[in-house]
Amino acid sequence: MNIHEHQAKEILREYGAPVSEGIVIKTKNEIKEKISELKGSVYVLKAQIHAGGRGKAGGVKLIKEKKNLIFEAEKMFGKTLVTHQTGSDGKEVKRLYIEEASNISKEFYLSCLVDRASSKIAFISSTQGGMDIEKVASETPEKIITKKINYSLDGPSDNEIKEIISIFNFKGEQINKGKKLIRTLYKILVDKDASLIEINPLIITEEKNLICLDAKMNFDDNAIFRRPDILKLRDLNEEEPAEIEASKHDLAYIKLNGSIGCMVNGAGLAMATMDIIKLYGQEPANFLDVGGGATKEKVTAAFKLILADKNVKGILINIFGGIMRCDVLAHGVVEAAKQVNLSVPLVVRLAGTNFQEGKKILEDSNLKILSALDLNDAAKKIVDAIK
Repeated sequence: MNIHEHQAKEILREYGAPVSEGIVIKTKNEIKEKISELKGSVYVLKAQIHAGGRGKAGGVKLIKEKKNLIFEAEKMFGKTLVTHQTGSDGKEVKRLYIEEASNISKEFYLSCLVDRASSKIAFISSTQGGMDIEKVASETPEKIITKKINYSLDGPSDNEIKEIISIFNFKGEQINKGKKLIRTLYKILVDKDASLIEINPLIITEEKNLICLDAKMNFDDNAIFRRPDILKLRDLNEEEPAEIEASKHDLAYIKLNGSIGCMVNGAGLAMATMDIIKLYGQEPANFLDVGGGATKEKVTAAFKLILADKNVKGILINIFGGIMRCDVLAHGVVEAAKQVNLSVPLVVRLAGTNFQEGKKILEDSNLKILSALDLNDAAKKIVDAIK
């Protein structure tokens, strides 16, 4: 789960990390009133969307004087920002965050994340703040330090912390502040079940202060059930409506840009199904894992979810029945197809528990359903059917 910058900064502030004071604007009507509360004369106006690249898209502006700030805020609110992460449709700006501008002397990059490959917690630090860290890693890897540490209740050791911040070349009191920040990020990551905390940039001001100027946090979806305080921060406006609907039925669904809808049980089998669709020259419209113990109602919801996508020209259902019974799947497919008046080709491949019963249910339904012998046969049939 992702949260907004202003929410991430609130968590950082709660844990004692250095962040600038700011205001959040959630409706256009409160722009003038909220801006009147600000001090100073130079401000940073930021669009709050769940996507990177806001600055290049006009979503971050440095503004002098409140009258200009009001004008620009009213102009930005409701604007659609298109970045390299939003896709061509972009995202509508429904929240703004405004801070007093900082006098920046130096910019750095700092992040803390769960590294699944090593089963460790990784800290990444760089002298190239405010930039795409992947680009820095590929073009100037000498400007990045990656330190992987074992999980510990005590957090990183003093030596590990020294190594993490060594690239910043902090002076005097900045060293102690840097050490404290590393411990803080680690504690937040563990306390809140975060999968990523990114500070980009982390700055030193002309006054020699350390400030987290921008912040991003992601959280482990599988642990959200025990983090109600984090779940409250979820902004449904930033999510695909189909993915919101899927979460209501406990379905793992991700919308893609292809034309063949997929319904599969098991993430590995789902990935293999999408791969073979691409192998035969088409693109999957979604990733959808109904899980191992799906009910008829859950299968029906999944089917409707796929058909709600206007780009879907055909559907491939690939089920290997272990815990999931093929006859239960078949009942759900038949019921959903009748409810939505199925009008696109449907190919079903069933194997495993009660697959013969499942095939008979589909055959007796009088629906136009193509049965497949295996995954290759299924992919070929659905691709041919939509040509």
